[in-house]
Amino acid sequence: MIERHWKGVARKELAHRYEEHLRAETFVQLPAIAGFAGARILRREVDAGTEFLIITVWDSLEPIRQFAGEDVETAVVPAVVRDMMVAFDARVRHYELVE
Repeated sequence: MIERHWKGVARKELAHRYEEHLRAETFVQLPAIAGFAGARILRREVDAGTEFLIITVWDSLEPIRQFAGEDVETAVVPAVVRDMMVAFDARVRHYELVE
């Protein structure tokens, strides 16, 4: 199993819209990719806004390629999300689930 971690800081007043986008747009599409195993949204308030850590779980890197493209470390950040963010990771981190 592989966990894919991405972090972004949303404008405080748009944090709820970002969560809605994840639930209504992104997370509804992921189960259609064979090898997708789940997703979590973590959030905390920081000085710059509301920080989100998005963790998706996959069986292997191959289904991640179907989601992100050949360069699996490229973050998938639609324009509508970019407009909500103060800052965000352009690259993601992958972790192999050990236990």
